[in-house]
This record gives sequence, C-alpha cells and structure tokens, in this order.
Amino acid sequence: MTTTPPARPVPEALAGLPGFTRDPAELERVRTDRSGYVPPTRPAGLVQARTVEDVVRTLRAAHEHRVPVVPRGAGTGLAAGASAREGEIVLDLHRMNRILRIDPVEQIAVVEPGVLNADLNAAAAEHGLFYAPDPASTSICSVGGNIATNAGGMRCAKYGVTREAVLALTVVLADGRVLTTGAGTVKAVTGYDLKALFIGSEGTLGVVVEAVLRLRPAPVATATVAAWFRDVGSAAAAASAVIAARATPSVLELVDGPTLGAIDLATGSAHRSRGEAFLLAQTDGFGAELERDVVLRAIEPFAESVLVADDPAEAEALVQARRSAIPSLEALGRVSIGDVGVPRHRLAEMVTGLRRIAEETGVEICTVAHAADGNLHPMIVVGRDEPITEGPPKLALGRMFELARSLGGTLTGEHGVGLLKQDWFTAEVGELSREVQHRIKQALDPRGILNPGKAV
Repeated sequence: MTTTPPARPVPEALAGLPGFTRDPAELERVRTDRSGYVPPTRPAGLVQARTVEDVVRTLRAAHEHRVPVVPRGAGTGLAAGASAREGEIVLDLHRMNRILRIDPVEQIAVVEPGVLNADLNAAAAEHGLFYAPDPASTSICSVGGNIATNAGGMRCAKYGVTREAVLALTVVLADGRVLTTGAGTVKAVTGYDLKALFIGSEGTLGVVVEAVLRLRPAPVATATVAAWFRDVGSAAAAASAVIAARATPSVLELVDGPTLGAIDLATGSAHRSRGEAFLLAQTDGFGAELERDVVLRAIEPFAESVLVADDPAEAEALVQARRSAIPSLEALGRVSIGDVGVPRHRLAEMVTGLRRIAEETGVEICTVAHAADGNLHPMIVVGRDEPITEGPPKLALGRMFELARSLGGTLTGEHGVGLLKQDWFTAEVGELSREVQHRIKQALDPRGILNPGKAV
C-alpha cells in the first residue's frame, strides 16, 4: 500500500494556484465522504478546480513537489475513497459541472466530471433520452465519482453499470499530461481499452475531466410492482425466482425490516406494518406490462401482499421510499455502508447470513439490495460518536466479506475498496493480481501522489 509522506508546508507552486484555500471550514467540508469514516486530521489544503487547466496545473505542481492529491467529486462515496488527511491536498472537481453537449441523434452526452446524475437526466429528458446509471443518490452524486467507482444503482440490472455507459474519457495523468481514451462511437477496439482501466480506479491512476456518455431512449412505458414479505429470506427467494423466470426488470430492489422501520420513521410511511421485507420491481419498454406479469407470477408464491402500482404518482412514491433508505438510517446514527455481491441464486443465503452476523456480533445491520444482480448493501449503524473502523463494527464488516466470498461473491460491487476495505483486498484478488495492479499504478503514477492508500 502506498503511504502518505510526512506532513510539510504546502509548496508555493500549489498554494499560489487559483482556487487554493486553507480555510478551516472548507477543509472540514472536504475531509471525508459519506462513508461514516472521519480521518484523524484535516487535509493541508484544497484546490477548487473550474477548468481542465486548473487540474493540469495542480497535478503538475503536485507531481514535481511529491505532494499527495485526493480527487473529490460530490463527496457521496461510501468507502472513504475521498477522505483526506494532513499532508494531502484535496482536488475538488464539483465546480466543473457543465454539460458540454448532447447529441440526440448519436444519443451521447459530453460532460464535465462535476455534473450531477439528476441534472444530466433532466437535460437528456428534453430530447426523449436518459442516462441509465442510477445510484439511489442520483440527485446528489456526480458523474466523475460514478466513473471513479464504476457505480451501478437501481437500473443496472437491465442497463448495466457506469462502464457500459462510458464511451470516451479525457484524463489528466499524475504528471499533468492529458490523455484521451476511447472514442465517441459505440464500438471502438483500437489498442488496449485504457478507458476501462480508469473506470473504477478510484482516482488512483488519473483525474477524469471530461466524459463522453451513452444515452438511451426513454422507455415508452413503465410498470411497477411492490410486494411485502414475512421475512427478508422470503423476499430474497422471490427476487431469485424473478431471475429464474428469465425476466429482466429494469429495477428489482430489496429492503429489509429494520431499514423499512427507519424509512417509516423518517418519512411517515407504514411499510413495516405490511411485512418484514419489501421488494420493488419495475419493467419498462414496449412489453412492460407483459413482463410485469411474469414478475408477478414469480413473486406471488413468496409474498404476504402484492401491489400493482398503476398510478404513476404511487409508483414514484415507492421508488422514493427505496431511495430514502440511506438518509433515513443516517438520521439514526453513523452508518457504514457495505457493498458485497454474490451470485444471484445465493441472495437468500447472504441475507439470512447477515442476520446471523448481526446477532452474533451485537451490531445493528440493515440491508438493502440491488437484488437483480446480487449486489447487497448491508449497513452497520452505530451511535454518532462510536467508531466504525474498530471493535464489533469492524468484526461484523470482516464477517460479511468472508460470507460473500464463501458464496462465490465479492467485497465490493459498486462502491469501491477505498480506505475501508483494504484489509480484505488481497484475500479476494490474490497476491499476483495485487502485484500486477501495483505495477499499473507505478507506471501511471510513479511518485505515488494520486489518492495514496486507497483502492489497491
């Protein structure tokens, strides 16, 4: 693991950049992300970039003076990948938020990294298009951060994760050189796929400053089904049954009882009174209703009750209930949000195993899942002043990673390794894979200044 050099004064070449500040309030703002982890110290400074040239000058100076740089987007990351400490400079990209071009014929958008997903979708909707990657935090997360972690979200079962939506990238390398990867076409196989290398690299190989994104036609119809279950295992079994029925819902989301209780408390809903788990399914396109019926037949044998939401407002309320899961839990305490993935037919084993881990460690674990692709978000909830990186919470985190691997899964599906999952990285990928990844890092960032200590 690359370590941060000892703290020393910020070189004038960096401190003199436009947008540089040591304002304590600003440093506190960029000290961490949404992971629940709080670094013991503040970063040494902050550069608020507005242009590509700002990024180039920052990295050129940081490379020359060997100053570590933590790239940051909207700060909604969940693995402490954007956390920063003394000796490090934060490169904040949220002001680079222009949609540079939308081409409705080619169905592409050219954007800066600070563009919020929701803003991109609003602009695309004017042309009858949409941007498919759809994290629950879509209203506050940025495209650059999504690219950094290869984010997925609620529509990824049908439309894929961020990687499937990125056609080309412009990246500033650690020494300030500007690299263009990919092409503005749907197909491009000239040379190595360097674009894919940067997607999911968590800001450790370069800083994305522009992206060409694939848009899709807005569905002509959407059908929504909600179901409540006696326990979370039944809900997971129903989700697996949907996949076994060869249905391809655009959304298939699972929420367990404790999370439903938090949502009810925060929003005034009454989901938990209807069951100890909830499943939300949506189908879309010309055959939305036909596919909805396939989903219904798969779910009904497992459910306590089922609702077909024909009213668009009712359907949107159900979607918003799922989106509110994390904010509702954050209202209760500090939250560490897991991100394990398992084969889809083993989803029920994973969710019942999580309940067992909670009972055995005494740690409260609340779970939501992108059930159609086996990606679960078990969330550890502790008191405001309790640590999440030591004691029972860390034990529970390790146990859930071990369980996922034992079921043929992974420790992260879309949030990345960041800082919080370093201890379990090698156990999953193996020594040779880690060595190869370190060599790639060394080739692109020989002085180790980009987001040191994160990801690999």
